[in-house]
Parts: sequence; structure tokens; C-alpha cells
Amino acid sequence: MEPPDARAPRLLVLALLLGAHPGAEAEVRLSVPPLVEVMRGEPVTLDCTPLGTHDHFVLEWFLADRTGVRHRLASAELQGSELQDKMHDSWGRSPPYQLDSQGRLVLAEAQVGDERDYVCVVRAGAAGTAEATARLNVFAKPEATEVSPNKGTLSVMEDIAQEIATCNSRNGNPVPQITWYRNGQRLEVPLEVNSEGYMTSRTVREASGLLSLTSTLYLRLRKADRDASFHCSVHYRLPTGRHGRLDSPAFRLTLHYPTEHVQFWLGSPSTTAGWVREGDSVQLFCRGDGSPTPEYTFFRLQDQEEDVLKTNLEGNLTLEGVQRSQSGTYGCRVEDYDAAEDAELSKTLELHVAYLDPLELSTGEELSLPLGNSTAVNCSVRGLPTPTLRWTKDSVPLGDDSTLSLRSITFDSAGTYTCEASMPTVPLLSRTRSFKLLVQGPPELRAEEVQPKAEGSWREGDEVKLICRTRGYPEPKLSWSQLGGSPAEPAPGGQGWVSSSLTLKVTSALSRDGVSCEASNPHGNDRHVFHFGTVAPQTSQAGVAVMAVAVSVGLLLLVVAAFYCMRRKGHRCCRQGEKGSPLPGEPELSHSGSEGPEQTGLLMGGASGGAKHGSGGFGDEC
Repeated sequence: MEPPDARAPRLLVLALLLGAHPGAEAEVRLSVPPLVEVMRGEPVTLDCTPLGTHDHFVLEWFLADRTGVRHRLASAELQGSELQDKMHDSWGRSPPYQLDSQGRLVLAEAQVGDERDYVCVVRAGAAGTAEATARLNVFAKPEATEVSPNKGTLSVMEDIAQEIATCNSRNGNPVPQITWYRNGQRLEVPLEVNSEGYMTSRTVREASGLLSLTSTLYLRLRKADRDASFHCSVHYRLPTGRHGRLDSPAFRLTLHYPTEHVQFWLGSPSTTAGWVREGDSVQLFCRGDGSPTPEYTFFRLQDQEEDVLKTNLEGNLTLEGVQRSQSGTYGCRVEDYDAAEDAELSKTLELHVAYLDPLELSTGEELSLPLGNSTAVNCSVRGLPTPTLRWTKDSVPLGDDSTLSLRSITFDSAGTYTCEASMPTVPLLSRTRSFKLLVQGPPELRAEEVQPKAEGSWREGDEVKLICRTRGYPEPKLSWSQLGGSPAEPAPGGQGWVSSSLTLKVTSALSRDGVSCEASNPHGNDRHVFHFGTVAPQTSQAGVAVMAVAVSVGLLLLVVAAFYCMRRKGHRCCRQGEKGSPLPGEPELSHSGSEGPEQTGLLMGGASGGAKHGSGGFGDEC
């Protein structure tokens, strides 16, 4: 209840309104909402307002039970400017009822038990008496929906409706509604028992006053229900006409139904044409559409009799490392004794094992033939399905016939020939066989001609690289007429060629004689000579030679001239000595000799001679 201080202003206003029309009397009318809707636990205020002006009235609140008997809860009397209220009985409600300052009935927390009719009665003396009823509805949202499906195995062969599941909605108000769904579609099932389907419902009021609803669904099942998804939904009401929905988890049923059809197939690694490779592991799969899973019997038909291979519940049979002898008819039978008499419970299939034996050639791994000969090589193959053949040489296709014909072979014919067998319908099943053709013959020689670096001709000292290539069988040996040739190596481009090179400086002698390379094997030889033509001297070296010759000639002429001069001067000195008298004790020179004294004087003349002869000898001259 509100404190008196808070109610005083409103009572004063009410008293002023009543006093504004003294002596006015009118019929008593009330303003009471006929329906009040709240959620459980929310506060509730029931209004009862007298209309018009009254200087005195008594307001009473009554609770009407289901039999119509009224129980007074509270009253209030307007005296002067104050409304005096009084609580009479809360009839065990907790928290108790209250009146506010305007005479309104207050329920602190709405409870399901508060769902009653509340009657407001106003007595205004001579103005008369009026009453009005307010209906209070309290709503409660149910708990999460629970469903309990039938955990057993339900047979579709039953001709009556069987229990499917029970749906529970607890602690709601008012009582909700339960509907059932199959694969998202609502099931329209009646409440009357019948052989096709129905449902039962049961409502229980809990100690709290809330309501719990239980619904059980019964259906006659079909085989199509083996994959069906079921669930139930609870639809409940809320204030102001609103609605809510709570769905249960979806569930499926375990059904028992007989086998009607059987599937039997070959699994990996079979091909689209149904072939399997010899040596592979092969799986056979058998599936019946009955439930529970039936027993499977695998067998092989031999001479119209069944040779049982395996019996299991998985429906799988693995053949490890199949051989060509295992080709034949295999079968699977479903052991289902509940199946109809006309149901086909057995299936067969053909197992084709593909094989390819090693290839056989009419020649060995090496075939040696003379140059220019012809031959034919046959490739034999055996396999199933029929393989296709192809000849290749160094990966270049040659033909699709089983016989390879080689006519007028050349050195270019030498190489590795391969026969390849394959099966287009069985991928990865192929074989190859190869042989090497050796062409015997004398060497074939090719030389790379070289050109001078400068226009016109080679010069003395130019460096040149000579290259010779050869082929033949046995492999020819390459030799050079000059030292320094490189060892023979396979030449670029293959086809049996080998090459050798020689690097040297050009000289006049090489120009005259040439340089040769020679290839030889037991079948013959071949030779090539490189010529350089005219070889010019180097320009710088020629100038040095000319200068050296000129200097040598000049020096020689100077030596001759000096010798000649000395000889001429020595002769004059000797002649002057002869004109003087000889010294005592010296022999006289003979004039009858040739030139001996003259030569002696030339060699012996000197300063001492001049002293002996004085100023008259050739010593002074000399």
C-alpha cells in the first residue's frame, strides 16, 4: 500500500470534484477492464474507477470462485477527502492482495492460481450501486519439448497402427496443443483409434498449477518410412493473441521390412567394360533392400553348380590377386526368409580377367646387319581382350602391324626398335619388348671445312680448329696426321656419329702438305685432307726481318771499308821506311820478296818504331 502522504493530493482532487456539484446525484457507472492478460510472475493491477461525481461511496473487491460464490478481498470508503481502505482476506495467497491509493487491486506476482474473476462493487448511497467483473488470465511458456521415440524394431508387415513416439510438454498455461510431423509435413491423425493412425492425449495439472500435456502417436508403417524423419511441435498461447512454438528433436525409426530387390556389382578396380587386370585384388559387393541386414552368400557357378565362396553380413567379397582361370560367373544370394515368394533374392555377374603375356620377338636383343640389307622382325603377343600392337623407333611411331619390315638399311636405320602391346579397354595393362639394330659397314666421314679469318687467304700463325665426324659399325677410329687431336666423342644429333677436333696454327708447311683425318674400321677406311691454300707471312714479322737484314748488311759494309782503309794506310808507312838507311845491326829488307815485309810492317808498326826511326818512319804517319 502507498503511504498516506502520497495519497493525500489525489484524495484532495477527488474531494474537490465531488464538492464542485453540491447535491448532484447520478447513476453510478464503473470503468473496469473486462480481460487482463499477463505472463506468470509479472505484477498485475486491476482498475475499478467510478465515473461521475460522488461525495461518498464504498468500493469493494470480491474474488469469484468457479461455483460463483464471492469472497470479499478488500474494501475502501471515501470520507471527505480521504479514501479509507481495508484488506479483509487474501485467502491464502502469498504475497497477499493489496489496494493502492485509487482503490485498484494489486497482485505483486501473477500466479496460475490467480486466474479468476475479480468483481468490483461500488455503493454510492442514493446514487445506487454498480458492479463490474475483470477476468485475469495468466500465461506460462512451457518447458522445452521432449520426445521419446520407440526404440524397438517396428515391422512394416503389421496390419495395425503401432506406437511411434510420445511427446511431452511440461509446465505451461493454458494447456498447449501438440502436432506431429513426418518429413516436415503435418500428420492429420484423429484421436479415434483405427488401423491406419491416431494419437492420444493426456493433460496433467502439476502441483504448481501449471499444465503438462502428453501425446502419443500411432501409425501403420510402410517401407517408405525407413528413411522418414519424425518430430512433434508444441503450440502455446501468449498474451494479446500471440502464439509460440517449440519443436522437438527429429528422430528416425528402426524398421523391419523384407528384401524385395538385390544389387550385385563389381567394385574397384574394374573398368567401365567390366574387365579386371590379372594380379589385382577385386571386390564384389552385394546389397539387399531389406532390414535388418540379411545374410549374404557368395558363390561361383561351375558346371551349373554353386561353389560357395563366403557367407557374411557385410555383403563384401574380396578376391586377392585374381588369375585368368578365375574368370567366370559369380553370384550373390540374400538369405531373407520374410521375403515374398516372388522376390528375386539372387543375382549373378560375369568376371572377366584381362591378361597380357610377355611379348616375343623373332630376333634377339641385338640384330647386326650389313649396310644395304633388308630384314623383317615379327612381334608375337597373347592376351585377353585382344591387344593392339605398335612399333616405334626412338619413340617415333612406325606402324601398327605385328611385323616390322626394314628394307635397304642405312646407318640411319640403326637404333632401338620397340614393340608395344596395349589394351584400350583396360588402362595400365601394357607390355613392351625392344631390340637394337646394328648396321655394319665401312666408315662414313664428314669434315667441317674451315674458312680463313681474313679475306683472301690464311696468314702465318692463324689458329684453326678442324673437326671430323664419322660413323659406321664397328665404331670407326679417328686419327689425325698432326698431333693434338681430341678423343672421339658422340656428336650432337646422335644417329651413331662420333667426332674429333684438332686445333693448330697455320704454317707454310701445313699449307703445302695439308692436314688429314682418317676413319677406319674392319670394313674399310675413309680419309679427308684439309688444305689452306696460300699462306701469307705476318705483317709485323716481315718488317722486323727486313730491318735486321739491312742492319747486318750495313755493318758488314762498314767492317770491309775499315779493313780496306787500314790496309791502304799501312802500305804507305812501309814505303816511307824503305827510303831511310837501315839501322846498324838490322838486316836489310829484300825487295825481291812479294809482300811479306809489307805485311810485317803493317802488323808490327807502332809508336816504338817511330822512336827508332825518328821523324822519317811511318810510325808518325800511323
